Amino acid sequence: MTPTRLRWAVIIALVAAATIAIHYEVKVRLRAAAATGSVQSIGRLAVGDEAPDFTLTDLRGDSMTLASLRGRKVVLLDFWATWCGPCRIAMPGLQDIHDDLAADGIELVSVNQQEEDDSVRAFIDRKKYTFRTLLDASGDVGNRYGVRALPTVVVIDKQGKVRRLSVGHSYDDGELRRTLTALAREP
Repeated sequence: MTPTRLRWAVIIALVAAATIAIHYEVKVRLRAAAATGSVQSIGRLAVGDEAPDFTLTDLRGDSMTLASLRGRKVVLLDFWATWCGPCRIAMPGLQDIHDDLAADGIELVSVNQQEEDDSVRAFIDRKKYTFRTLLDASGDVGNRYGVRALPTVVVIDKQGKVRRLSVGHSYDDGELRRTLTALAREP
């Protein structure tokens, strides 16, 4: 075999191996997470970690600190933006979760990523969403939570531990509701 043919044979073998590895990752390893978007870690944040504390301002101009909910509420953080199609699709379902589960001690907090407060306010008002919306104008909180894609959902238990991480919009919120309800029953 000539050196040129050998080189091409090696390149083809490497491309074939890479293709098989990618297909395995997508079709086998990610299949379990595909329905819910659930993952075990994002960046340096993993399920079981202490949720990074933060203070942000809401659309009314009031400050909210995550630690203020510790010991009292299960928190669902939804990182989103008005330009994000999947975020917009997910929001009516999140409003339903807020309406149905707020009385059970579950606090839905939407964290808008790096948009002007006037455009966020107009969007929230037009859609008549009633959950608390915080403004992460610098993106610092999103960065601390490892947010690289929108929407990203983080569920935090009453003790401040991350219990679920989801990336992307799930069309079935049944598992999310079950998780939230179970966490609300914990001391």
